[in-house]
Amino acid sequence: QVQLVESGGGLVQPGGSLRLSCAAPERTFSGYTMGWFRQAPGKEREFVGGIRWSGTTSYTDSVKGRFAISRDNAKTTMYLQMNSLKPEDTAVYYCAAGPRASTWPGRYDYWGQGTQVTVSS
Repeated sequence: QVQLVESGGGLVQPGGSLRLSCAAPERTFSGYTMGWFRQAPGKEREFVGGIRWSGTTSYTDSVKGRFAISRDNAKTTMYLQMNSLKPEDTAVYYCAAGPRASTWPGRYDYWGQGTQVTVSS
């Protein structure tokens, strides 16, 4: 069973920063598009951003200028640097891997278990 493993979540004050990591097996990292999604209580899972194998990134409008995605292909790890965090960023954050870029969760084949991010004073 392929599994992606997220880490780095936690409690942070508004305006603070966190960096999430997503470690993946090589066979589900090489050549794959990687994505970050989040799900708040009572809401649908939503696309946060993604990074293609080429390194091209895309983000949902609400996080542009605050979040940055990167990937270390040698370590088969993706990162989500989150700055200027807001209470509305509170959610469980998931990483995912798929054959092509998409904002739709159904296009991703592999998922992590999620990590909680809570932004509160």
